[in-house]
Amino acid sequence: MSIQDRINNEETTIVDVRTQSEFFGGHVRGSINIPLNQIVSRIDELLTMQPMVICCASGGRSGQATAYLKEQGLDAVNGGGWMMVDAQKV
Repeated sequence: MSIQDRINNEETTIVDVRTQSEFFGGHVRGSINIPLNQIVSRIDELLTMQPMVICCASGGRSGQATAYLKEQGLDAVNGGGWMMVDAQKV
């Protein structure tokens, strides 16, 4: 499945790992905000959100979050920057 297909899949949760203030400045419609520093403590919540596309400002933080989530066995892919994810959302 392509990243665009995953982004537009009704079952996919888009998780934005930027800070709350960054998220409020603009985000992918329908996404949820779980800042990178909360990923570990909110893992039980994330277990219920699979599959996931993880995004941030440019792809760095989302890459870190995606690597951790995959290590935990979760179905997550790095979508990169939120504007790129938003541009692919139909």
